[in-house]
Amino acid sequence: MRSNVEGGHPSERQGARGVSPQPLSLPGLYVHVPFCRTKCVYCDFYSVTRTGLEDAWLDSLAREIALYKDRFTRFDSLYIGGGTPTCLDERRMAALFHTLHEHFTFSAGAEITMEANPDDLDGPRLTRIKSLGVNRLSLGVQSFDDNELAFLRRRHTAAGAERAVSAAGDVGFSNIGIDLMYGLPGQTHDTWLATMTRAVSFSPAHLSCYQLTPEGETPLSRMVGTGGLLLPDEEQSADLFLLTSRFLEAHGYMHYEVSNFAASKRLCCRHNQKYWEHVDYLGLGPAAHSFDGTGRWWNHRSVERYCEALNRGMRPVEGEESLSPEQLELETLYLGLRTSHGVGLPSLGKESLPAVRELKRAGLVTIRAGRLRPSRRGYLVADSLPLLLSRY
Repeated sequence: MRSNVEGGHPSERQGARGVSPQPLSLPGLYVHVPFCRTKCVYCDFYSVTRTGLEDAWLDSLAREIALYKDRFTRFDSLYIGGGTPTCLDERRMAALFHTLHEHFTFSAGAEITMEANPDDLDGPRLTRIKSLGVNRLSLGVQSFDDNELAFLRRRHTAAGAERAVSAAGDVGFSNIGIDLMYGLPGQTHDTWLATMTRAVSFSPAHLSCYQLTPEGETPLSRMVGTGGLLLPDEEQSADLFLLTSRFLEAHGYMHYEVSNFAASKRLCCRHNQKYWEHVDYLGLGPAAHSFDGTGRWWNHRSVERYCEALNRGMRPVEGEESLSPEQLELETLYLGLRTSHGVGLPSLGKESLPAVRELKRAGLVTIRAGRLRPSRRGYLVADSLPLLLSRY
């Protein structure tokens, strides 16, 4: 989901503390679980609610792994996303991890993340998930307000989310991330502050805060498109974004990417940093994307087409592209300026220095330790910073 908003207040000058990424030399592995019990109003990630496809997907996943096991052999991060991974039953979840460990090697101390819906979790289920080697949970809470959860069509209640977060801590998970969403219809500063206050009361290791944005052919997009729903305007969205950043930094969280906050440098999401740092990653499953340093490819956005291709002994790839050095350089700039680590000034070239000075005067960037970094206001226009660099 797009997570930055255009605009901002000229008075907002404070920059985020820079977070130098952890060493990211090994590739990351992403596995897409394309199943959900229900669909949320805003979600454009690929998933299906039909049952009966799980075993075919698991069999095809094993075939896809066989295609890459000699090309990608060792990882230091594994991210099980979706969809809703926790809607898999225990047998299928165990089979998934068995297949992954049978063909791939994970380094000691690898970060192993699973996305989870609070409604799927209780103590025994969390204990079994932990026994599979999962050491990081990403909980899709979105809100601690029941009215907002009902609008989003989430399966859980606020009380259910609280029970899930508490239960995860009780069984020994110390690296817990909570996803939240702002910019909902009718949401006020007070209601958003109440959700964030409840979230930080659990002392999570990580928080991701996304702006509700119409995407693709979702029910939300249709409601907005027909005029049946009004979302916060640009100025209101900017206010909520700045409130989020100030509040979470005041509570000890580092704002290290437009939408992401960590309790310490060590607790930044290692896997997601690979995307922002152009480190290789392999994506398995329908709609998953991969990158090998010079090229990118993505799988069919359909369980059926994905399985059909693999049953025929073919890669389930829907499209791919080779990136030129110029494209890689532009992506590095674009991704780097979405993070507090920023980009190295030498990589910009002397011809960019006048633009850098103008952006600094405008309060959109800071310069520290030889790196150009977005300020808090700069995060508001993060996607536009590379273009602004070329315009000045």
